[in-house]
Amino acid sequence: MSAERAIIIGSGIGGLTAAISLATEGYAVTVLERAASAGGKMREVEADGARIDAGPTVLTMRWVFDDLFEKAGVRLDDYVALHKLSILARHAWNGGARLDLFADEAASADAIGNFAGAAESRGYLNFCAEARRMFETLREPFLTASKPNPISLTNRVGLGRIGDLLAIRPFDTMWGALGAHFGDPRLRQLFGRYATYCGSSPFRAPATLMLIAHVEQDSVWIVEGGMQRLAEALTACAERLGVSFQFGSEVSEIAVRGGRVGGVRLHNGERMEASTVVCNADPSTLAAGLFGKDAARAVASVGHATRSLSAVTWAAHVEASGFPLVRHNVFFSDNYAAEFEALGKQGLPTDPTIYVCAQDRTDESNPDGAERLLILANAPARDREFTSSELDACETNMIKRLRGCGMELAPGAMTRTTPADFNALFPATQGALYGRATHGWAASFQRPGSRTKIPGLYLAGGGVHPGAGVPMAALSGQLAARRIVADRASTRPFRAAATPGGTSTRSAMTNSTA
Repeated sequence: MSAERAIIIGSGIGGLTAAISLATEGYAVTVLERAASAGGKMREVEADGARIDAGPTVLTMRWVFDDLFEKAGVRLDDYVALHKLSILARHAWNGGARLDLFADEAASADAIGNFAGAAESRGYLNFCAEARRMFETLREPFLTASKPNPISLTNRVGLGRIGDLLAIRPFDTMWGALGAHFGDPRLRQLFGRYATYCGSSPFRAPATLMLIAHVEQDSVWIVEGGMQRLAEALTACAERLGVSFQFGSEVSEIAVRGGRVGGVRLHNGERMEASTVVCNADPSTLAAGLFGKDAARAVASVGHATRSLSAVTWAAHVEASGFPLVRHNVFFSDNYAAEFEALGKQGLPTDPTIYVCAQDRTDESNPDGAERLLILANAPARDREFTSSELDACETNMIKRLRGCGMELAPGAMTRTTPADFNALFPATQGALYGRATHGWAASFQRPGSRTKIPGLYLAGGGVHPGAGVPMAALSGQLAARRIVADRASTRPFRAAATPGGTSTRSAMTNSTA
């Protein structure tokens, strides 16, 4: 008897992990990707001949990928080289103030003490303990489990641990909760920034998101050769298990027959049959009808007001001077509240916080001359493009913010990407990079889960449970595969074996579906 067939639309991180997980369960998996290579938002942009990571730049929760590869019968280290950072990030403010956070918690506490005093150092250690407790409370019942509702989450945690559940502080804002730990407004600004990791405002996000600080404190990794190498490693692992990749293959319709999925139709008219389809595009693409009117009812649409942040980014190959860059650097605005007020009004802040990923720098290396930088300013997701004058002003304000912290950029090649560009890359998102914003206590329960309203159609990616970010997207793909297997358990009399030797078919197309 032949293996059951599954089609995955999109080869972002969620699609790749779903492919690996289904292949290990004996499914015959085909991944359809309209781009020329895998990765989705994990993409590279060229500037002056240099290839620069222009999507995710931070890798945390390595254990997610170690576990995935182990279940596939291989080792992550055999496919990609990862290096742990000792300096997590360097933070700077106007006038020359700087603060490093370290992988060693005690070293960070000492640095904060030297920066802002002993009371702030003690506040930091208390903050770390609270963030750790939040993560440990939610890891098993929320992050690595199927989408819960408030009642089922309470049941999973257990009535005996109700104190732990209340301690995740879902009804407090992140900004307000940080005030209990830090009197120095710069430290509230620093740790409030973790809300932007999922495209949210620290003034509206629940205090629960403080757990992101624990995730980063636990370890930050560099992917040797760039983040795209991780996508390539996942692709190679999937191919070893027999997964077939068809690049340059754009899906125009998800076929629904008799109330359930029957396969897909490609833009070239080709039809492919399958009783299981995983959509690794933003859920908004389904709701907007981009995969056909029948599939549009699979998920609820996401209102504009609930979308996450977008960004304006510059992939640059330039010489930077005057500031001792490390791998990850943050240059903070003078007025954080005003920055997020502007974003909330669909505008570009006049004084933005700027993130710089210096991709040729490690704990040991500091290059001379031009280097690869990804520079990012938060921006709102919106229907229309910013004007040229607005974008030029944004670039001027970015340079001004860096200069205020002592950093100068020499003239050089820079490739700019705007919210409208992100919307073109990831249709129906209005440029939102993280799906639904995590604003309010209920937001985490409002993301769609793996299963849709259409039997046989499932979701994976950063726009679905458990949330945005590379490891979360990876978990979403595994959760989708787990749900598929569970839903099929009563009708499958055997567990087929995966067969090594998948194939790839590539084209010159460049846009990505997931």
